Amino acid sequence: MDRVETLTEEVLERARKIQVILMDVDGVLTHGKIVYDSRGIEIKHFNAHDGLAFKLAKVAGIKTGIISSRESGTIRTRATELQIDYLYLGKYKKITVLQDFIEHNNIKSEYICFIGDDLPDIPVMREVGLAVAVQNATEMTKNFAHYITNKPGGEGAVREVVELVLSSKNLLESSVQKIWE
Repeated sequence: MDRVETLTEEVLERARKIQVILMDVDGVLTHGKIVYDSRGIEIKHFNAHDGLAFKLAKVAGIKTGIISSRESGTIRTRATELQIDYLYLGKYKKITVLQDFIEHNNIKSEYICFIGDDLPDIPVMREVGLAVAVQNATEMTKNFAHYITNKPGGEGAVREVVELVLSSKNLLESSVQKIWE
């Protein structure tokens, strides 16, 4: 797959078809650092700009989901808070989750965007309509992306992708207006 780091007509065309945005967590919604406090409780840092992206997607009718190889109460809490539509945790073989998702939701892969940053994400990225790597993804992962974000994971990369999808559909301004109402 040819690597694209800028918005091209091909990327915009792919983005116009998107109905569902799925993503990894560590390195995408977070910086990728896994931190534990002295009691062994996991601590993750999430970006508020990314959080608002989920609300923008929801008011525009775009479904969202997480596929993470880690099982995490912290992720469950954040997913509930953001009203994420689909949550798959403890799933190292993410491609199997994608295949089941496509089958159970009767959706074509070309209508799915996936945002990833590392090797477990590549099989999914190879199958979806819009494969996105965050700016701080591994080089190998970037090689399988249709688009590479300008922002790194944990610093607004998800918001960038949501805005790209909504802009491509001419829904960004109306979605922003809806969250102000």
